[in-house]
Amino acid sequence: MGQYERVEKLPKERLPRHVAIILDGNGRWAEEHGVSRSKGHLTGAENVETISDALIDMGISYLTVYAFSTENWKRSQEEVSYLMMLLKRYLIKNKKDAIRRNIRIRVLGDKSGLAPDLQALIADVEQSTAHLNSFYLQFAINYGGRDEIRRAVQRIAEEKISPNLITENVISDHLDTAGIPDPDLLIRTSGEERISNFLLWQLAYSEFYFSSKYWPDFTPQDLEEAILSYAGRQRRFGGRK
Repeated sequence: MGQYERVEKLPKERLPRHVAIILDGNGRWAEEHGVSRSKGHLTGAENVETISDALIDMGISYLTVYAFSTENWKRSQEEVSYLMMLLKRYLIKNKKDAIRRNIRIRVLGDKSGLAPDLQALIADVEQSTAHLNSFYLQFAINYGGRDEIRRAVQRIAEEKISPNLITENVISDHLDTAGIPDPDLLIRTSGEERISNFLLWQLAYSEFYFSSKYWPDFTPQDLEEAILSYAGRQRRFGGRK
């Protein structure tokens, strides 16, 4: 048994296949520690790597993180610029590591709204890791759930699909997450208990877990508690058992 013995003892079918996380609390963590908001975001970015590694060790295949929402553009220009730089640095730094570890990286969201150099970097990382399949890491960047659905409807209209042929599967296949299973477990840190326009379609039957800890303080042990909480629930998907 490894360091996550309690999770390792669980039957595979009791584990979530896909975990989604709203990375909340970087700014408040920075305030409490008397450091800049930039330092809070940097520490939060580093924690994505830590939690990704923990999920891999636990045998979980998919992680989607809410990195930058369509609403985050309302923040100060200084903070937005730093977040964009941090995203670029993260992708550059982790590209080689992802290839070495057989990790596929995808970016969800309206990429057309990003700077051309970031768009090019995202395309390069996605293409370079497209064939990898031991772990799937998705970053939601310039992402909003309503905007995703709007763009999916636009694509369906452009393809002139007959209305009577538009099924739930057709809609799912036109979302940013096409080919990715819906999250089984959503985790949100910082004590907030809402989904904030994140994966509105995909979270229809997900289990929710809210942690009072700020994201930079969220540890692999906290993740383990979330997984154990999920494993103890009975998922009904709208029915009764």
